[in-house]
Amino acid sequence: MTSLLSRIDSPTDLRTLERSQLKVLAAELRTFLIQSVSQTGGHLASNLGVVELTIALHYIYNTPDDRLVWDVGHQTYPHKILTGRREAMANLRKAGGIAGFPKRDESEYDTFGTGHSSTSISAALGMAVAAKAQGSNRRSVAIIGDGAMTAGMAFEALNNAGDMDTNILVILNDNDMSISNNVGALNNYLARLMSGKLYDSVRRSGKKVLDIMPPVKEFARRAEEHAKGMVTPGTLFEEFGFNYIGPIDGHDIDTLMDTLGNIRQLQGPQFLHVVTQKGKGYSPAEDNPNKYHGVSKFDPQNGHSLSHNERPTYTQIFGDWLVDMAAADDKLVGITPAMCDGSGLNLFAEAYPQRYFDVGIAEQHALTFAAGMACDGLKPVVAIYSTFLQRAYDQLVHDIALQDLDVLLAIDRAGLVGADGPTHAGSFDLSFLRCIPNIVIMAPSDENECRQMLTTGYHFPGTAAVRYPRGSGIGASISPTLESLPIGKAQLVRQGKKIAILAFGSMLQPALQAADTCDATVINMRFIKPLDEAMVLEMARTHDYLLTVEENAIMGGAGAAVMECLQAHGLVKPIRCLGLPDQFIEHGNHETMLAACGLDKDGINAAIEKLISE
Repeated sequence: MTSLLSRIDSPTDLRTLERSQLKVLAAELRTFLIQSVSQTGGHLASNLGVVELTIALHYIYNTPDDRLVWDVGHQTYPHKILTGRREAMANLRKAGGIAGFPKRDESEYDTFGTGHSSTSISAALGMAVAAKAQGSNRRSVAIIGDGAMTAGMAFEALNNAGDMDTNILVILNDNDMSISNNVGALNNYLARLMSGKLYDSVRRSGKKVLDIMPPVKEFARRAEEHAKGMVTPGTLFEEFGFNYIGPIDGHDIDTLMDTLGNIRQLQGPQFLHVVTQKGKGYSPAEDNPNKYHGVSKFDPQNGHSLSHNERPTYTQIFGDWLVDMAAADDKLVGITPAMCDGSGLNLFAEAYPQRYFDVGIAEQHALTFAAGMACDGLKPVVAIYSTFLQRAYDQLVHDIALQDLDVLLAIDRAGLVGADGPTHAGSFDLSFLRCIPNIVIMAPSDENECRQMLTTGYHFPGTAAVRYPRGSGIGASISPTLESLPIGKAQLVRQGKKIAILAFGSMLQPALQAADTCDATVINMRFIKPLDEAMVLEMARTHDYLLTVEENAIMGGAGAAVMECLQAHGLVKPIRCLGLPDQFIEHGNHETMLAACGLDKDGINAAIEKLISE
């Protein structure tokens, strides 16, 4: 264990260090991060970029009384390490271990649970208002990245916060701006100056005097903005009502300490622009920060991954299909809300740059943007994670489905997602999609069926959704052709007796494994909407028991659709629906999580035995 870091079990310990020791601590913390994440996997580049900032924040602010709200949470490993969870990093993202994101029930220093982007300013503002209402002098700090600042929610919060007399600090962690070219000694000096009490006093006093002379006040305001604008990009944030400071070098710990120390004494909304480098201090991550954003286990000496999977992932299946379909139809356009790598659009973006649109972290905009394209003859394919589609539900209902527009949703990470936990699980998409009119919903059971369903959804002249899981499939042979499936038709996969298992999507394989034990009929349902009612009714009439299996919330899911079908036709049949229980399921190994939910071979057999015995 490194000498300084081993002594830090809380921010109180951190504050006992001399300021001169903090650079050494930063180097030790960075080394620890690389070694730790290489053993567990997780987010790396973003965490390496905020080491100095995290140290400075916990040194200057009286955490946990002062509130630090981290946006998204990808960059909170240094925060976890400095707040008593250094040893727990060995079990990061494992079942029973600490989460990869902030969690309120994990530590008092995790003031707000995150996982989705652009929530920090709203949450920190709420905390600042609460502090004011309680007569407390505690401070609230939101740390948000330049990517998360593209979302409308962040700007809604800025607009609200700038109009309120609350002690909130928004730190923009900008790792897209060049440090060497755009941030230097002059900016660091100006940040110290603009965050100082003298500047703040003159600024506030001058505004009071100018309040009685509106024309002069307006002239002075614009003069100040233009003067700042010559050396800083802060005019926009000043317009929102913030006192803008920066940009400063986020790896210059002395400047960070001086600037944050000054800001903590100021009143009202403050905005600090900090420039950092993703992957700082680890050359493989510096050279390719996207590759090292989220990593599996790797060799820290050279950065090479230790995980080897020869099967293509569903994400890769989608990416290959998109390129092939684009070659066949020049009306196809691909849209992603800042998830090019994660959603598998890399090859498409390279092959068809004029037809590729990354709209930033703006899921709502992505869907309405697609709707506008569909209105005028293009064929948009929106690649989006299930968990992020939740953020654009109104746009899906109001702007796409209501107008019956020709948009295909390629929904990745459907079902449980293992180590990323409940914030990223796609547990609810079947439930919230199924109730929307004018939509076709499909779930593939293997890689080739995924390709066929994407083709089916693309050719369907309306709104269609294909939801597929994270990771690799079963190793099915993939046809290079672009074949469609008959819409709303299920597939008899195994003929058995007495018991019929209706399997949706990824649950076909465990259903088949269970069927060998109890000689059950197995149906690959394929379509959640329209449901193959004829197949459901035939199974109900020819079998004594029905069992539905899905990797989605039981409530309102595919099983519920089957029961609604039976009820509509006046059929009463012993039936059990298996799926995700009515709770948020914590992170862990995907297979173990499914087993705990009764969605493996043994769980399905146990459910069948219980159904028969009852």
